Formats: sequence, C-alpha cells, structure tokens
Amino acid sequence: MSPEFAASALDPGGVPGRPPGARLTFEDAVAIWTARWMRVRPVDLCRRYGCDPRRLYEVWGEDTFIGSRAEALARLQADHPGLVDRVDLGTHRRIPRTIDPALQLDLFGEDASEA
Repeated sequence: MSPEFAASALDPGGVPGRPPGARLTFEDAVAIWTARWMRVRPVDLCRRYGCDPRRLYEVWGEDTFIGSRAEALARLQADHPGLVDRVDLGTHRRIPRTIDPALQLDLFGEDASEA
C-alpha cells in the first residue's frame, strides 16, 4: 500500500478534490478492493469516501461496479507481485443474522423436537 493511500485512508477529510457525499466511481471501487486486501478498516474507508457502509458492501458484493475486483487484482499483481501470496483475495461473504425457522427447534436438542 502506498504511503499516500495509507495517509488518505485514515484522513477524515476524505479524498482531495472529491466533495463529501459524492457518488463512488469505478476507480474508487478498485481502490476500495485494494484497501480491503490491505486490511484497511471499513470505518476508515467510509470516512475517506464520505459514504455509507452499505456502499462498500455493494462494491465488495459486486452489486455495483462489476469487474472492479478483477481490475483491482490485476493492478495488485502488476504493482505489488510479492503481496498477492500474503493477502486474502476472497470475495465478501454475507453472514445472515437471522436463524432459519426450520432450524430453531434444533437449538433445544432432540428432546424438544419429539414433544
């Protein structure tokens, strides 16, 4: 990660020349993927881009900016080939907070399902 990116990721003022609350661009999405792989906290990314956390998850789920992950990976391999083996390049995996109603009785053990 470049020193400029690290400094600007933690700067609450955001990206220079970008108004607060402006829409994310494809270049922003590529930088957000790179920051994810460099383990920059989502709260710092929200401050940097002046966006809601849901926008980050839209990028990581590729609901918006389809192909940004592939572009970010290509740039990472070209710019920092030694880092590719040391970072988690996995995609975002949503963990649901609700429990399937069919499985709720399993929480009480086998005796509850016989009652």
